[in-house]
Amino acid sequence: MSNVVIRKSTPVLFVDAIEPSLAFWRDRLGFQVTVEVPHGDTLGFAILMNESVEIMLQSAASLEADAAPYAREFDGDKSWLFVEVDDLAVVEAALDGCEIVLERRTTFYGAQETGYREPGGHFVTFAQFAR
Repeated sequence: MSNVVIRKSTPVLFVDAIEPSLAFWRDRLGFQVTVEVPHGDTLGFAILMNESVEIMLQSAASLEADAAPYAREFDGDKSWLFVEVDDLAVVEAALDGCEIVLERRTTFYGAQETGYREPGGHFVTFAQFAR
């Protein structure tokens, strides 16, 4: 058996439009946009970074143009992201007014966490572990 080394994992979130998601990731959570690729009059693809966390956003229209058979397999499916943070209260303040889908709770594994739906429809759970 070979040892598989995974150096990085980056979620690609498919959205109807990238611009509303930028307000969530960039403006509220401090991600930096490192790559923007236009698709017609809008963005078709973007890469965002915050410290060592990277997220890619791709519009459904861009995916359809790039790889139509692959795009049909997704059929609007959404992803759940789990993001560990240092201070959950800071995240909650940054996302004040955003849709909460999981009220703050203490989990059986010792985390304080809360979850939001970002504008592209994806669920994002932020968790703070006791240190």
